[in-house]
Amino acid sequence: MPTPYQTHIGSFTRKSTFFWAAVGATVGLANLWQFPYLASQHGGGLFILLYLGCLLLVTLPLMVTEASIGRYARHGIVLAMDGLIRSAKSSRVWMAAGRLSVLAAFVVLSFTAVFGAIALAYVFFGALGRFSGASQAEATSVLAGLVSDPRAFREFMGWHAFFLVMVLWVSGQGVVGGLERAFRIVVPGTLILMLALFGLAAWHGRIDGAISQILEMHPEDLTWASLRAALFHAFFTLGLGMGVWAVLGAYTTPDTRLKRSILAAVLMDTLVAILAGLMIFSMATESNVFDGERGFSLLFVSLPVTLAQLPVSQFVIATVFLMVVMIVWATALALLEPVVGWFREWTGAPRGLSVVLVGLAVWLAGLASLLSFNVWAEYRLGGATVFRWLELATGGLMIPLVAILIALFTGWCLTRNLSRTMLGAAPKLFGTIWFWVMRLVLPLVVVYIGIHYTTASLANLCDNGSKAFWCEQAPGMVFRGEGGVPTEDAESHARGAIEGGTVEKPGGLLPADQPSAGGSGEQQSSPENAPKDDDILYHSV
Repeated sequence: MPTPYQTHIGSFTRKSTFFWAAVGATVGLANLWQFPYLASQHGGGLFILLYLGCLLLVTLPLMVTEASIGRYARHGIVLAMDGLIRSAKSSRVWMAAGRLSVLAAFVVLSFTAVFGAIALAYVFFGALGRFSGASQAEATSVLAGLVSDPRAFREFMGWHAFFLVMVLWVSGQGVVGGLERAFRIVVPGTLILMLALFGLAAWHGRIDGAISQILEMHPEDLTWASLRAALFHAFFTLGLGMGVWAVLGAYTTPDTRLKRSILAAVLMDTLVAILAGLMIFSMATESNVFDGERGFSLLFVSLPVTLAQLPVSQFVIATVFLMVVMIVWATALALLEPVVGWFREWTGAPRGLSVVLVGLAVWLAGLASLLSFNVWAEYRLGGATVFRWLELATGGLMIPLVAILIALFTGWCLTRNLSRTMLGAAPKLFGTIWFWVMRLVLPLVVVYIGIHYTTASLANLCDNGSKAFWCEQAPGMVFRGEGGVPTEDAESHARGAIEGGTVEKPGGLLPADQPSAGGSGEQQSSPENAPKDDDILYHSV
């Protein structure tokens, strides 16, 4: 087998850039449409403490490992694993970790860009007054008209291409002129914008109610499902298992304090999630309370309706979704980099050509998810659209498998001396905790996450009319409600998704040839036709 082309793919020029890039990679839509819901439903401040515990004891060691692998090898995850495997004289089977991580980043980026397209469109919708005086049903119709109407899918494709061009343009400028400059401007700019919006929400909203929902301790709401929710969110929200941390580690300057920067980025991610929760819940009015809301309905329906009641609402709505675009933009830049880096190291192609070719492939792959919401909505395999299967493949299989392989390889195959060299200077206690977490704790935890995610998601498809073989195993019993606990309570299904997987509501997206509520034979962008909370899964962005 020929040796892969090896090249130095780039590096940052300032040591603080890694921190800003790490924050951009970790802060995603889950901070806006998932964390506030979880905190409000699972004990408020107690859930935040649980979440921090899961971060520090379980997922932080894996983040440090991935970044250290990239920094030690000064390559993307594929060649970095290749070098470590050769040094440890281990089986080439471990190469699957690098290759799967690049594939996972590619797939997740493909549908992250679809969400970015929706947010980008909403910047203009808000500025043009599309939500002025809108009711819940009217706001839902706006979302359905953009996403679910088969007659308007070309407009949706246009926004999708627009968003991807923004991402590719930055990446094409290079590591220093593009990525470093973008992360150092976009991420601080996003945080400043969020603080300004938080101040506005606190001034005009119900900050006391928001503090009660997010920060106050509610032990009566704390259950074992709360621990599971915190664990799932900690694992899926940080961009693990996709080669992001390895390539960012490879770009660090020699004097970057890697472990401190990662810890600071994780704490910043948590702070942003708390601020987002306080901002969103303080905006709620007596007639529009966000209890139990998340996903599409929270971000793209209820939030615009509530913001429309504020002074200069058009400006406020446009600004809020500009912030959302900046968040997804930074996430997409981080997800694109391991794929571009791998392509350059594999082929030796220049960066500009690599970005164009990878971007074209991402655009084509993203169309599969985009069309799953409208033109292809009626085409389902096992009760799921193409998008649902892509989400399940990454969240239930590829990302957990990569995490398990990296943990087992570093915990069992690397010598203690090589591990210490790779990790760099660290307190003895940290090294001991890292060693046993990677050897035993993380593989077992991630096996549980992957199995639970997959089995619960497959079981939930049965409620969508699926006649797949797994639905015949236990008829009448599906995973619903909090944490995917089996129940036969039909009302729990209406509430939404499980932590780490979701229920797809029957009829969430009408088939292209099904008459709408208006009665005509042509599908309309009616509220019933908009994406529901459960038409997206949990982890990705």
